[in-house]
Amino acid sequence: MTEQTQQLQNQLWNIANTLRGKMDADDFRDYILGFIFYKYLSKKMELYANEILKPDNLKFRELDGHAQEEAYLDAVRDAALDKLGYFLLPSELFSELARRGNAGGVHKFILGDLAKVLTHIEQSTMGSESEEDFGNLFEDLDLTSSKLGKSENDKNELIVKVLSHLDEIDFDIANTESDMLGDAYEYLIGQFASGAGKKAGEFYTPQQVSKVLAQLVAHGKDKIKSVYDPTCGSGSLLLRVAKEVNNKGIQFFGQEMNPTTYNLCRMNMIMHDVHYKRFDIKNENTLEKPQHEDMRFDAVVANPPFSAKWSASPLFMSDDRFSAYGKLAPKSKADFAFVQHMVHQLSDNGTMAVVLPHGVLFRGAAEGHIRKYLIEDRNYLDAVIGLPANIFYGTSIPTCILVMKKERTNKDNILFIDASQHFEKVKTQNYLREEDINLIIDTYTNRTTTDKYSYVATLQEVAENDYNLNIPRYVDTFEEEEPVDLAAVAQELKAIDTDMATTDATIADYCNQLGIDTPF
Repeated sequence: MTEQTQQLQNQLWNIANTLRGKMDADDFRDYILGFIFYKYLSKKMELYANEILKPDNLKFRELDGHAQEEAYLDAVRDAALDKLGYFLLPSELFSELARRGNAGGVHKFILGDLAKVLTHIEQSTMGSESEEDFGNLFEDLDLTSSKLGKSENDKNELIVKVLSHLDEIDFDIANTESDMLGDAYEYLIGQFASGAGKKAGEFYTPQQVSKVLAQLVAHGKDKIKSVYDPTCGSGSLLLRVAKEVNNKGIQFFGQEMNPTTYNLCRMNMIMHDVHYKRFDIKNENTLEKPQHEDMRFDAVVANPPFSAKWSASPLFMSDDRFSAYGKLAPKSKADFAFVQHMVHQLSDNGTMAVVLPHGVLFRGAAEGHIRKYLIEDRNYLDAVIGLPANIFYGTSIPTCILVMKKERTNKDNILFIDASQHFEKVKTQNYLREEDINLIIDTYTNRTTTDKYSYVATLQEVAENDYNLNIPRYVDTFEEEEPVDLAAVAQELKAIDTDMATTDATIADYCNQLGIDTPF
């Protein structure tokens, strides 16, 4: 991380804390990220418009009152809708709102204007190809909420203060070689997750875990055309895959059930300069209403909600995602339903990596049946990786990663890795260090058996264990205790008895001198 990126992260987090005292973590996350996003869109709009107007020696801000204002604005609007996916008027730019709100050092009322601008950004896309990608993006920025203040003036005071602080920060958007702002945005999402408790798992996968999943699905591939996450949250996992393969042309696909998190994901994509034509994120329940069912992807990654409930309707027995297995995942535990869904979406030469609770490795009944089918009938399971406990926000349970491929190079074995004891404790969370991640990936690459860390099990061994994948069955982590020298212990006990007798005699002597009874 560069010093400049670190500085930007600190500046944005300090501004976020301006709102922290006014509302809870979830609410101030939505406001501060929304305002940062608005500034980003404004700056992109201005830079692109200036580029278009350059042959006419004009600046976007200079169009107000120009003799050919409407003609120029129409030309910029058409170009911007195709290139950027949205349009803003010069008077609607972030810096203009911030200036009007703080004109002459006095806070002027701008809440009404701000609400109109945010609505207009969304409306500007109507009827265009980007309409779905920008629709309702700002619906969580409720400028009338009492959470911002008791009176309208209190709300305006707070908003103007935040906009003014943000306006002073250089996002360095003109630098196309830098993703400084995107990285800072990711940092803020992570900071909010660290304080969000159980809700954090709904929108964020810790970056070190994302890195492991991304490197696993990118392993052995020079290029990945498409990546899919059926429970994409804020989109950090999707973006991490692209970063690992350094592929700027990768297509992103995802589905997210929570509307607020769905908006956050789309913002995150755009903030990382992903063109609206390169991502397709849907807001719907993945298991009940899949939105990309007919598509297949080179890489599939996910951190689904652990042991979530789902309908497990008998109608799904005729669904192509589940029908071949003969059984559905139980209503109270949808873990394997997500696995089946992901396998269905995986291309023949693709790789999928999914984080799941340890129960999927050994639970019986329908889950045991599905597990056996995936291994014995399909031979899709490539590796099982145990992660440390307390590595995810909001839960301390130990988790594992299942890696699956439809066309496996190592068809006669399954690799087991126990990385549960390789971590660093940071405050209340456990954290995978760079060396821990490298050890996992190196072991996966070389498929080596390492004492107390990894084991390459034959399919026959797995079958003999009745397809139970519990890692300790394959990786022996038992630490023998040093043998006890009973003779030495006996000598120590004798020495203690002698010391006690000496102490008792000393106490008795003191008692006699004082003329009192001894206590024994």
